[in-house]
Amino acid sequence: MQIQPVILSGGSGTRLWPASREHYPKQLLSLVDQDTLLQSTLRRFEGVVGASRTPLVVCNEEYRFLTAEQMRAIGAAPRAIVLEPVGRNTAPALALAALDLAHDDPVMAVMPADHVITDVPAFERALAEAAGLAASGAVVTFGVVADRPETGYGYIQAGAPSAPGGTARTLSRFVEKPDLATAEQYVASGDYLWNSGIFVLRASTWLAALGHFRPDILAACKEAVARASRDADFLRVERESFIACPSDSIDYAVMEKLPRAQEVGVPVYVVPLAAGWSDVGAWDALWAVADKDAQGNVTRGDVMLSGTSGSLVHADSRMVACVGVADLVVVETSDAVMVAHKNQTQQVKDIVARLKTEKRPEAANHRKVHRPWGYYDSIDHGPRFQVKRIVVSPGASLSLQMHHHRAEHWVVVRGTARVTCGEKVFLLAENESTYIPIGATHRLENPGKVALEIIEVQSGEYLGEDDIVRFEDTYGRG
Repeated sequence: MQIQPVILSGGSGTRLWPASREHYPKQLLSLVDQDTLLQSTLRRFEGVVGASRTPLVVCNEEYRFLTAEQMRAIGAAPRAIVLEPVGRNTAPALALAALDLAHDDPVMAVMPADHVITDVPAFERALAEAAGLAASGAVVTFGVVADRPETGYGYIQAGAPSAPGGTARTLSRFVEKPDLATAEQYVASGDYLWNSGIFVLRASTWLAALGHFRPDILAACKEAVARASRDADFLRVERESFIACPSDSIDYAVMEKLPRAQEVGVPVYVVPLAAGWSDVGAWDALWAVADKDAQGNVTRGDVMLSGTSGSLVHADSRMVACVGVADLVVVETSDAVMVAHKNQTQQVKDIVARLKTEKRPEAANHRKVHRPWGYYDSIDHGPRFQVKRIVVSPGASLSLQMHHHRAEHWVVVRGTARVTCGEKVFLLAENESTYIPIGATHRLENPGKVALEIIEVQSGEYLGEDDIVRFEDTYGRG
């Protein structure tokens, strides 16, 4: 029996702002250890007997190069990276994966890319039991054994044991997020588990169930995959077909209906999971699963504490000091600092909503912005000027482009640059510079074997990133 890891890598994690941004979501961040959440999810399958070593990942096409690079960094060769042109929630995302896998019809282990599981052996045991049931045509989900009455999660009511010797139970029903009193009753009963959002089932089982309950979603996804194109590891589904697909979650589209649908004839089970699981939905959840010092503090980066307890302090770009405080979350990035009481971190989403309403860049991007060729860091800006540090990976190149409203001065501080400016193509070494006039067609390339680093000074009446006209692009951007 082959187990095919299917990683759903969508979502933006706005409650983990300012670390998580619209264009750099939480699954791409290192929050618990040196691995990103996506990398930790991929590594989780390394010890699973029968698991394919070529995972399938579904992600937004905007994150395709970051996703591919993070997989490459840990040696995870993808079976495919399926690209969604727009987000349509988890039911269509899983349909795309299942359609791509339909020929082999493996048992799919479907997991979000942004969860934490600290007890990996316990996860492996639970997955082995779930996969055995799924191989026979069942749908299996994991229910997290609740250690507290949590109002932020949905619950699963478990029924009778499925078979002697196993932990799986029949799945009676899903229930929405409860109030505190109801959550306390659920936990006390022992029959309710947190809904993990992890599913184990055959590709054919999912496609049949989705076709029964949401044939509109299945039809749209079939068309999108039928018209898809492959580009190296990327499967690019056809844009217009997928945009027309309704948006729905796995739970709402199928799972909540399946236990009551006797005519479908698909058994549904829940396997209890006690493995240090968290969906890391907000900063307090990260504090709960992270290693703590003797005073109950979680720190990351250059942090100094005095008389501080029960706090999470995350420093990205400078030293952060906390004195005489308790139960706070302090998150520092190069362009924002967020301070919240640990019990109020769910409200960070309100700040993100305001940032979006006011069209502030901090909602979407960090100061350091990743691109398929490398990254740039906006060092300084003011009226009619902006300064960037641009780093181009070996062998990579920016698009052949021009700007209507700005000129650029480039100074090479490391490596060698190949510059196209109008009809001229020339090399620049360290400490050499050049000028790109407004309206000039130009390109920056790194022909060397070390990273190219330049300082770019932009000047002009408008300096927005949308003032780019691309003529040629290695990475297929318009």
